[in-house]
Amino acid sequence: MFHRTVRPSVLLALIGLGACAFLAARAADLPVKDDSSAAGAAKPPADAAKSSEAGSAPDVKPKPISPGVQKGLDYLIEMQDASGGWGQGGGWRQSGTGGGRVEGNDAKDRPDLGNTCIATLALIRAGNSPQEGPYAKNVARAVAFICDRVEGADKDSLYVTDVRDTQLQVKIGPYVDTFLAGLVLSELKGKMPADGSDKRLLAALDKTVSKIEKNQKSDGTFAGNNGWASVLSLGLCSKFINRAAQNDVAVSKEVLNRDFSQTVAGLDKNSGEFKSAAVLAASTPTSGVAGPGPGAIAASGRTSSAGFAGGTTIGGGSTATFAFSDAGVKLYNSAGNASRLNDLGNTSALIENKANGVLASPTASADEKRNAKDDLAKVAEIKDAQQAAVNGIIRQLDDKQFIAGFGNNGGEEFLSYMNISEMLVVKGGDQWHSWDKSITDNLVRVQNKDGSWSGDHCITGRTFCTSAALLTLLADRAPVPLAAKIQNKEPIAEKTTTEK
Repeated sequence: MFHRTVRPSVLLALIGLGACAFLAARAADLPVKDDSSAAGAAKPPADAAKSSEAGSAPDVKPKPISPGVQKGLDYLIEMQDASGGWGQGGGWRQSGTGGGRVEGNDAKDRPDLGNTCIATLALIRAGNSPQEGPYAKNVARAVAFICDRVEGADKDSLYVTDVRDTQLQVKIGPYVDTFLAGLVLSELKGKMPADGSDKRLLAALDKTVSKIEKNQKSDGTFAGNNGWASVLSLGLCSKFINRAAQNDVAVSKEVLNRDFSQTVAGLDKNSGEFKSAAVLAASTPTSGVAGPGPGAIAASGRTSSAGFAGGTTIGGGSTATFAFSDAGVKLYNSAGNASRLNDLGNTSALIENKANGVLASPTASADEKRNAKDDLAKVAEIKDAQQAAVNGIIRQLDDKQFIAGFGNNGGEEFLSYMNISEMLVVKGGDQWHSWDKSITDNLVRVQNKDGSWSGDHCITGRTFCTSAALLTLLADRAPVPLAAKIQNKEPIAEKTTTEK
């Protein structure tokens, strides 16, 4: 198996188609260090500076590493296992023998892939890679841990780990490790030291992409991806495949197309809100007429299919179900799906840049220019959906019940706040600054004295909660909207099929 690159035009077929009042006021002791912190000296990622050119968002200058963020980073570094991985940081674990939960000190807290990946992402956001930054060695060890697990996995299933029944898997889906591993590997592509480790990373990334391609269903979901709020793991999958595509990894057009169709299935463009899985299932017609979206499976066994602009046709039958859950929590569904459209918008910007280049070229053929115009029309539809979703989130930011999520902070809430932050930082302006200040104030308030964050329900482990909180606070360093990179993008070798 070898690494695959993709030209932006290949991605076109993918489109073929205030405030957190619920957070308890647990005052944190956050002393300011007298010396300059190590992470504070790290440079923000090169693509973290946002450009106002190429139709992108206004500048959002990354903030310096704050004392609270530094304490969180220090906590993660202290908790890293000698193997390079992280455990879930305490709390319950589901018993694989059918005996229910194993609580507290009785839960074996061995390193697992999902928590290792989310912790690694937090270190990456703070300006670290395997070859630069104060925590370069920690990231390098984590990457070795991730690659080792992916290499040891079979070729065909969607699993990349043999560890089961973690909080993450039980709550947001059993394949969350795969999606997070792919996201980390995608973001570190090209940032490995010249010691052969880049080749290893690319092989692991290629294998993970292939697993997605082999296991994604026609409705954009994955068989067996059961969880209390599996919509959140689907959101992480979208981040993975879009960040991979943006970073010149060949992701099949069918995978991206299905993911987009599934994302917009429940989007009401007028309100910008997403219908819950339960509402979609209840409202799905089963008589072969246009329906609200993919995911519905009729009694005949036929699954829905949809293009970018068209409706969704459901096969004959009398019953319909949806293959994901949002736990009935509006925050999870709205933030997760809006963030998915945000990442898709980044991918479509590559396509837009290429199409505009074709139209401006005096040597492009009439067919090429006609296709470029079609591409731009499809990109406009993506932008339309993306903007509707952004507006829908903004309208709900003053709704305390919406922001509260399940009602008290768990890892699912922290992940949702990261999704909102990564979306609003692309928009910039007053909405971003207001949200960022509000969520920062509240996250600092509930930070534990040891620098960690912990959840009060569901995902309670300190590794995930701390990492997701840090990713929220460091969202202005996320690789979005990629404007500078897109502006200077050079065409690369085209590849339209997936090679195994």
